[in-house]
Amino acid sequence: MEIPPELGGTPTLREVTRHGERLLRDAGVDTPDLDARLLTGAALGMTRQHMLIHATARLNQPQVARVLGFIARRVAREPVSRILGRREFWSLDFTLSAATLDPRPDSETVVEEALAGVADKRAPLSVLDLGTGTGCLLLAVLSELPAAMGLGVDQSTEAVATATANARRLGLGPRARFAVGDWMTGLEDRFDIVMSNPPYIPDAEITTLSPEVTGFDPRAALAGGADGLDAYRAITAGLGGVLKPGGRIIFEVGFGQSHDVAALLEAAGLSQIGFRKDLAGIERVVFGHLGA
Repeated sequence: MEIPPELGGTPTLREVTRHGERLLRDAGVDTPDLDARLLTGAALGMTRQHMLIHATARLNQPQVARVLGFIARRVAREPVSRILGRREFWSLDFTLSAATLDPRPDSETVVEEALAGVADKRAPLSVLDLGTGTGCLLLAVLSELPAAMGLGVDQSTEAVATATANARRLGLGPRARFAVGDWMTGLEDRFDIVMSNPPYIPDAEITTLSPEVTGFDPRAALAGGADGLDAYRAITAGLGGVLKPGGRIIFEVGFGQSHDVAALLEAAGLSQIGFRKDLAGIERVVFGHLGA
């Protein structure tokens, strides 16, 4: 990593952080100040408080090089979470891998709806998460339901390994298992709750997404077919075989897809179909019941 002349010698922590901020701003990054602070702290192993207290501390050249290496990756539009290798979701810390979607705050709406439908939080419920990725949906729900057990399914062996490691690290390993599979194919158990954040971007729209998404999220976790609904069709067709009577399906959906997905659930025989909005006011979740 070539160090610019203005940062030669022993620049202060503040000087290096501000230099990183300028580079990110020039690259068109939306939050250059925040990202520069996070990446500088991560590169140096410092908390925000430590950085504030030691803003005038001098950095040596290996330290400067580590910071600029992280900044260069962000300039190339790699998300901060990918650079750090982790993402906070539902106040839990999740490790990412190249095979997993980077969990978004919008997806917490799925967890909210799953929990809202549980009358007894200590009931021994069974939960299925289809397209589990990091395991964030399943593990967030299990963290709130101490007697529940869960299964996460993903087509990617690497994603399953990542989710398994996350469960173990969060202390949820005994109640969560993960398997490689194609949606519900081969599953024999039935579940009280089925959740999924499936691929829902219409194929033709993927290239219009931000470089943070197109360059770093796995295409398999994004591409939903010509109209973005292929995964919903596959899952709703098999719901009768995995949901217990009275069980609930909870889908995350893309902008403008909620009523199309609701129609698929209704055609599959589900009832009490409803919607939940995310913090931006977008209908982000569609849910329904089987039978009762």
